[in-house]
Amino acid sequence: MIGLVRPLGAALVAASLLHAPALAQGEGSPAFEAATDSVQRRLASAVAELSALRTRIADEKLPLARRMSELEAELAAAREEFQQTSRALDGRAVDLSKLTADITRLENEEVYLSNLFGEYVRNFEAGLHIAEADRYEAALEAARLAAENDDLARVDVYEAQADLLDASLERLIDVLGGTRFPGEALDTERRVVAGEFVNVGPATVFRSEDGAAVGVVEQRLGSLEPSLVAFRDPADQAAAAALVQSGRGLIPFDPTLGNASKIESTEDTFLEHVQKGGPVMIPIFALAGAAMLVALLKWISFLFVRTPSRARVQKLYEAVAQRDEAAVNTAVERIKGPVGRMLKAGVESLREPRELVEEVMYEVVLTSRLKLERFLPFVAISAASAPLLGLLGTVTGIINTFKLITVSGSGDVKSLSGGISEALITTEFGLIVAIPSLLLHAFLSRKARGVVGKMETAAIGLVNQLGKTPWAAADADGDDLLVPAARAPKGDGDNKPAGREPARPGTPR
Repeated sequence: MIGLVRPLGAALVAASLLHAPALAQGEGSPAFEAATDSVQRRLASAVAELSALRTRIADEKLPLARRMSELEAELAAAREEFQQTSRALDGRAVDLSKLTADITRLENEEVYLSNLFGEYVRNFEAGLHIAEADRYEAALEAARLAAENDDLARVDVYEAQADLLDASLERLIDVLGGTRFPGEALDTERRVVAGEFVNVGPATVFRSEDGAAVGVVEQRLGSLEPSLVAFRDPADQAAAAALVQSGRGLIPFDPTLGNASKIESTEDTFLEHVQKGGPVMIPIFALAGAAMLVALLKWISFLFVRTPSRARVQKLYEAVAQRDEAAVNTAVERIKGPVGRMLKAGVESLREPRELVEEVMYEVVLTSRLKLERFLPFVAISAASAPLLGLLGTVTGIINTFKLITVSGSGDVKSLSGGISEALITTEFGLIVAIPSLLLHAFLSRKARGVVGKMETAAIGLVNQLGKTPWAAADADGDDLLVPAARAPKGDGDNKPAGREPARPGTPR
């Protein structure tokens, strides 16, 4: 409509501009009237055209309004559909994220279950008795191969593992109530024999088909077959044979689960134990025998060493104090042993100066000490040398062990036990020899020092008594009474040492 009004207004403006000069010449002229008529016609035509245009616009406005209402309704419906679709998409995105999280969680659970099944297969295989290895080998092999086969679906893998789980549950029920199954085992002579196994809990017994081999089954190092350990008690053997044959009866049970027999098999006799120590055991035993022999002889010699009583020594001191020579000789003859010999040497020199008497007795003490302590250093040397010999055996044993490791590797522990046993056994016996030798040396040395100590005590007592009642000073004066120190001779023409200052009887020195 606006497009039709604009041309009409433009025509009116153009007509007015064309007749503008005529209007300027005069209104009453014919030209003016013609122009006026032309304009009137044109104006009437434009007004008619405008009226028609308005009528047409009015006719077209209602359908357009209705059409616009319809379009607005369609737009509102489209907007509502868009909102619903957006909400649905948002919901689906949330659901998709939840599904993704669930899938991730399920995948993690699947990995966990797969690892758990794999660990269960390994534990189940490790927990089987050696006699049951052949019985469950097929199920174990199927479970292992299914887990390692990438071409199988996860469902097939789980089925193979579930079959093993069912077999393990059946085994648990069978073990609790006891089960019997055929198989083969190595008898005591290392021969493969066929027979039947009876498994009740951790205990498994075997009986051969001919009944000659009956015993407990265990696994030995280096062998993949069940090995038979025969019963030592005939009653246990008969009970096990009846149980395997009939399926009922008593089963001999070892509470240590076979450890007692293993420990018993490792026990050796004394001779076997010594032989494992190697050649170093020879000097160790030779040293031990020599040390024990010397210690025994010294102990026997100490038994015959006589030590005087305190009363006899005191009688000698009293006789010396009284300067009674006969009583002194009688008293010293009654004192036996090293102490008696020392005191006798001192009594023989009573009239000599005190220092000389002391030196004479000290000489006897030194002689007696050497005699008492003779051969005792050998016992001490034995106590010190035995651990060194044991250490020598340890070193040689370790060297042999490394040689075996170089040859056979470190996997076979049994082949290495020889060198290790030699190393430990020599050390053991070296200490066994050293400790008693050290104790015996300490005991015998204490005995010798005790005898020497009594000799020194008796010598000091005699010298002190001579200091109180010096015989040399009395003989020099020709008088039996004691003389003061100023009157005592200082020495003779041979430059003999003079006696110490004497003291009168009953007075302190």
